Amino acid sequence: MSVFDGIPFFAGLDPIRAESFARQCARKRYAEEELVLDFDDHSTDVYFIVSGDVRVLIRTAAGKEMIFGDFGPGKFFGEMAAIDGAKRSANVTALTNAELLIVPPGAFREIVLHAPDIAERLLRLLTARVRELNIRLFERSVLDLRHRLYSELLRMSAPRKGHDGQAIVSPPPFQHDLASRIGCRREQVSRELGAMVEEGLAEKIRGGLVLPQPGVLQKRVRDAMNEAE
Repeated sequence: MSVFDGIPFFAGLDPIRAESFARQCARKRYAEEELVLDFDDHSTDVYFIVSGDVRVLIRTAAGKEMIFGDFGPGKFFGEMAAIDGAKRSANVTALTNAELLIVPPGAFREIVLHAPDIAERLLRLLTARVRELNIRLFERSVLDLRHRLYSELLRMSAPRKGHDGQAIVSPPPFQHDLASRIGCRREQVSRELGAMVEEGLAEKIRGGLVLPQPGVLQKRVRDAMNEAE
């Protein structure tokens, strides 16, 4: 059994090369809320999530935080430092007990450079992240708080099983987390969520936050972006 087993990014890696690279890697367990990486760290390893969840966020010198995203099994982070050797650009903390595969930068680059399928996966992932950052930057520039909240909830949601046309954010998001994601105060999020509930655009249930009409939210975000162009 290889340390790379079960990690989609390494699918197709030659078994002989995998055995060689495996000797350079290590699996490490992190407890809930334990710091994995901090902003400006000089480390350059790449971290692949075997189990559990982590949160990636950016923190300013004044202590203000912006949540970039929550990553689960099969995802990875830290690849930028492995590529360019620069200091870490974000903070990563374990949301739950987690097990991570730590791959040194030299091994990571060699795997990517000698496996075209894996290189293409990395390029597609980096492209997707750039596109997402561009969208978030555009939203921050042109959308008001209400429409930024709509957009973020849509990004966080998944189709609600057994309820055609509905979406759900599960587990239900904390208001201070939503505030960190869209750049506002928790009280503002609370007010907007209350308005969504009154309008029938959100419903709080035990297992999550239901979006009964995600299509309406999508149209409102689209219209707001068109008006801003």
